[in-house]
Amino acid sequence: MTREETVLSFLKEHDIPFTNYSHPEGKTIEEAKRWWHDDGSVHCKNIFLRNHKGNRHYLVCYHCDHDLDIHSLEHRLKEALQSRGLPAPGKLSFASPERMMRYLGLEPGSVSPFGLINDVEHHVHLFLDATLQQAGTLSFHPNDCRGTVVIGREDFERYLAIVGNTYEYLELY
Repeated sequence: MTREETVLSFLKEHDIPFTNYSHPEGKTIEEAKRWWHDDGSVHCKNIFLRNHKGNRHYLVCYHCDHDLDIHSLEHRLKEALQSRGLPAPGKLSFASPERMMRYLGLEPGSVSPFGLINDVEHHVHLFLDATLQQAGTLSFHPNDCRGTVVIGREDFERYLAIVGNTYEYLELY
């Protein structure tokens, strides 16, 4: 089964409504924008990060039209985690392709929250930009940059509850 088929099967198996469509490969936001439908959904950008020790991994999702300053993100994550008595992430960097494969079962250019299906040990913590809470629908690729899944925000949150990884909304910019 392909990565996309795995995602779509998972959503169907759990009665999570969604729509999807295929398109040419778009490994970057700029490439993908050419193929996205004007469906009213918030298209999301996803980055996979690790802390300086390499023992914590974070998936960060935010509106595709925004840029994210890693140093500012470090500060915001530190505040959010320490306020809950959790260790600060320290210096963040992009996780290697090997780490991405190990924890999400994905390759660069295909990272999305649907990769959490593969994180059976719930190692990865997901940060979602707080502005996404206002969206009616979100869109992500289905772990393959040749497709897009459009899903209602509440249905997406139900997906997150089913996969079981920790997540939180945070003002990222």
